[in-house]
Formats: sequence, structure tokens, C-alpha cells
Amino acid sequence: MDTALSQSCASTHETYEQAVQRIWRHTTTPPTDAMALQQESVRYATLAASSHNTQCWKFKLAERQISILPDFERRCPAVDPDNHHLYTSLGCAIENLVQAAQAFGLKGNVDLQSTDAINIQLDSTQPLRSQLFEAIPDRQSTRAEYDGQPLRNEDLKLLEKAATGDGMNLILLTEKQAMETVLDYVIEGNTAQINDPAFVKELKAWIRFNQREALRDGDGLFAKSSGNPTAPHWIGSTLFDLFFTPKAENEKYTKQLRSSAGLAIFVADASTKSHWVRVGRAYQRFALQATALGIRTAFLNQPVEVATLRPQFANYLGIGDRRPDLVVRFGRGAKMPNSLRRSLDSVIV
Repeated sequence: MDTALSQSCASTHETYEQAVQRIWRHTTTPPTDAMALQQESVRYATLAASSHNTQCWKFKLAERQISILPDFERRCPAVDPDNHHLYTSLGCAIENLVQAAQAFGLKGNVDLQSTDAINIQLDSTQPLRSQLFEAIPDRQSTRAEYDGQPLRNEDLKLLEKAATGDGMNLILLTEKQAMETVLDYVIEGNTAQINDPAFVKELKAWIRFNQREALRDGDGLFAKSSGNPTAPHWIGSTLFDLFFTPKAENEKYTKQLRSSAGLAIFVADASTKSHWVRVGRAYQRFALQATALGIRTAFLNQPVEVATLRPQFANYLGIGDRRPDLVVRFGRGAKMPNSLRRSLDSVIV
């Protein structure tokens, strides 16, 4: 087995902490072999954000080219019926890959003419370890309360600059009244989702209630990463059924949003798969820049996930008939336990 692939495979005797250290790390010595260098770029790509941590991607390697393909077996039809989040997840992975390739002396040129297989051509360039690349192993979706303090204007400008991209726009909200209005939409959307049995069943299927489950699957939402205690599956499943209620979740999201410094809302110029990929790239740059500044981020996507609520939210934002794509809260706070990733031989085809 190739070195880069074997380094990504979990040992049967590996603890959760050891797996985190192995997965969330920088390369100490970049490989000199061209194919191994591509594999290492893919490893960085897999550290990107994805809906429910489904890691809904596959990678195909060729000479001076990496293709990323959607993995529809990992789609979430209840929360993401039109695969919007799936394609934004691909964009997140692409941005990580491009940042990593550049650090290894490869310029990634992304071709979005086909979203069935998005080709990234790799041309030789001067190696550059950008601030965003350095932040990749530290980025996470931090589902916890933040410190409630505002950010400096300089930091807000850097976040806005990082998210700037072709075909999309960023709306930053830091005024408390505007954030409270968005909170109303979050609560309405969250209530609708929790009252939908299909949504709840799908979400529960992606929860890993203990370290053993998380190590076995290498994906999903690890309970501890969301601030919940770990437990044997049958206990965790029972407690989930008892305590996953609109009231409890709405109280949690209210505290989390009110502790945040602001909200970032990503809006593409058009509702196409290629634009959703662009949104994912922009979000990933935003999250990496935030990480570099010591700022945490987390999704609050309920207003854009509930189809009947989305047009009302768009009207509030004043974006006409465009679709609001992502809602992200940000602020400074403590890091939560990391989630895991699947091995490279699971995603390279």
C-alpha cells in the first residue's frame, strides 16, 4: 500500500485521540513523488467541511490532474433534497485541495464546466504556504457558545475579503437586532425540521454516539463534538429520542447565536450546481481565514434548508429571487473535540 494511503488508515488499536492527531496534522516532509503529492493534497481536501460530516466526495487521480466527484450514496435527501449542500461540500474540499497543492508547488486550475466530475489541473508553480493553508488542520465547525465579544473592523474586512469570489456575494450581520431577526428564522426552521420524522431519522443515522462508532465509520457527527456526552449506542439513541425536542434545540441555538459576534450569509448569483461549488469554496476560505484569526465558525442553515421558509428569508435579506445558500455564525470561543475522516483508500477511486 502507498505510504500516503497507509498513513490515513485507522489502526484497530488506535484511540480516538490518536486518530485525531493522525488526521488533523500538517505534512512534516512533503513527498517528492508526483502521485504521492496528489494523494497528500487529497488528504488536506478531506479535512474540509461537509453537511453532517458525510464526506460526500470521491477523488480520481491522473497525471497532473485531480478530479472530484459527488458521492450520491452519501447524500441526505431529507435535509438536502436537491443536493445543494452536497455540491457546496465539494466546493469546500476543492478549496482545501487548491490551498494544499499550492503549498506543494502546484497551481490548481478548477474547471467547473462539468459538475459530474470537477477537474483540477495541476501546473508547476512556486510553493507558497498561505495563511489559509496553515489554518486547515485547526479549522472546525465549532458547535458551542462563543464569548459574545464583537470583532475588530479589521478582522471583519479580512473575513469579507477571504469570501470574495466570482458569482457570489457575502452579507455580514453584526447588529444585534438583525441577528435577532435571523434567530427567529432559525427557530422557525429548526422547529419545522424537528417536527419532520424523515429529517430526525436521517440526522440520527449520522450521529456517532461514542468513540467506537466514530472510529469505526470515520464520518458523521460525533456526540462530543457537539458538546454532548458519549454513551453506548442504545443509551445514546434512547436519550436522543427523549431530549431532541424543538424546545431544547431552540434554547441551545438561541444561546449560541446570541453569544456570536456576527452572522455571515452566502448568496450565489444563480442557483446552479457550479454556483453551489463556488459558494463552498468561498465558505471554506472564510472559515480558514477565521481560524487564522482565532475565530470560530458554525452553520445555522435552518432558514435555507426549509424550502417553504427560504423565500421569506430571501425577502428579508433583500436579495430578490436569489437563493440564500449558507448561514454561518462566528465569534471567538474554545475549540471542541474534532470529528474524524475516512481513510484515503475510501475516497480515492
